Amino acid sequence: MDLRVTDTSYLEWSGDALAVGLFEDQIELSGDLAVLDEQLAGTVKELIAETEFKGKEGNSVATRVGSGTKIRKIVLVGLGKVDDFKLERLRRAGAASARSAKKEKCKTLGITLPILGGDAAASAQAIAEGVELALYQDTRFKSEPDDKGPRVEQVDLLGLAGQDAAITRARQICSGVILARELVAAPANIVTPITLAETASAIAQEYGLELEILEREDCEKLGMGAYLGVAQASDLPPKFIHLTYKPEGTPRRKLAIIGKGLTFDSGGLNIKVSGSGIEMMKTDMGGAGATLGAAKAIAQLKPDVEVHFISAATENMISGHAMHPGDILTASNGKTIEINNTDAEGRLTLADALVFAEKLGVEAIVDLATLTGACVIALGDDIAGLWSPSDDLANQLLTASETSGEKLWRMPMEEKYFEGMKSVVADMKNTGPRPGGAITAALFLKQFIKNTAWAHLDVAGPVWADKENSYNSVGATGFGVRILVNWVLGTGL
Repeated sequence: MDLRVTDTSYLEWSGDALAVGLFEDQIELSGDLAVLDEQLAGTVKELIAETEFKGKEGNSVATRVGSGTKIRKIVLVGLGKVDDFKLERLRRAGAASARSAKKEKCKTLGITLPILGGDAAASAQAIAEGVELALYQDTRFKSEPDDKGPRVEQVDLLGLAGQDAAITRARQICSGVILARELVAAPANIVTPITLAETASAIAQEYGLELEILEREDCEKLGMGAYLGVAQASDLPPKFIHLTYKPEGTPRRKLAIIGKGLTFDSGGLNIKVSGSGIEMMKTDMGGAGATLGAAKAIAQLKPDVEVHFISAATENMISGHAMHPGDILTASNGKTIEINNTDAEGRLTLADALVFAEKLGVEAIVDLATLTGACVIALGDDIAGLWSPSDDLANQLLTASETSGEKLWRMPMEEKYFEGMKSVVADMKNTGPRPGGAITAALFLKQFIKNTAWAHLDVAGPVWADKENSYNSVGATGFGVRILVNWVLGTGL
């Protein structure tokens, strides 16, 4: 798809479909809109009346235009109330325009939407992100595509001439989101710990990043007993991935991003039963997918920030070598862990990854993990949980979330809940009581950080969508990539 910016007015543009954004209760035909309606022989007025279009956010309507005009179809996209207008509305409006053009079997699309706060660059980037992500289709595992009709081949963002850099930036970020989507969507027989390591290697080679892959023996030397305890039942070797982006010159700051990389989670000897979602455990590397997606985007954006991308990748399987409930593992910081549930494995891999990251001397660490069903119960499918002892770091991530449109909600670090994780025979158990399960998981991870600013994102809900929404089709969403990119590019600690 060719995505372009142009100074052409929507009154002059010609092509298959023209998408026009309208605010709620501000759809009177005046000014240029009245001129457009006159050019289209009253089609806009008729479309508004016949569909009772009110401009509500998320609504879009389309119709064919009579012959003899410069466009073949007109699309009206609701922007909601003016007072609530933000970048995410622009992003969704761009996505709605693209989806409508695709549905109407149009090859060329012109989009005219308001510029938010006079910031043409941010507006162009948001619209372009919406278009790019809405039109992406993953057909890798289909013998024939479901949709055999014409595809949208060209999209013109009208009135945004000169914002080519914003379009490039959007496409670079979206390339990372799409990588994350493809990694998370692929089944466990396609994406393995070896595959994740190969993906990291490909990013390193293409963009000049540094790569270190720690094999099982390397991890043993570093005392990563928690991570290796999870890995010991799998026939596939664990791969501890450490990918590093370094800018030219002195970095403004040094950061680390850790993604949970369980390419399949059977639950171990505490096996997941039918109906528990075991068939979806290919998504349990959603954190690693976002981490590698962010690495791909950041490598192209080239910020003046050093970033370490880390994932302790493995499977959690069942065999005669599997860890048992009741086993005691020793993490690389010397902490001992009694395993009271082998299905609480992600936090064990993250424990050693957090210790590793802190030794790098970074200023802040963010981990992403599809960690608990409890977080999904608390926040639903669209919102990720955020835990951090650092108000500063938490606020940075919330700001990044606001810009990206990916939703975070800060959750409490209720220290007294850790009492339920204390063990008689070890320093701690790997799970606590059922109430507050997402909180106790975060408190467990906190035991593996000494002094560095740290935040934990539980992304178990939003890495996968069961229904099409805005710019996400059914399936993997690539959640977290844009939050991470915005955080890295943001202001310092």
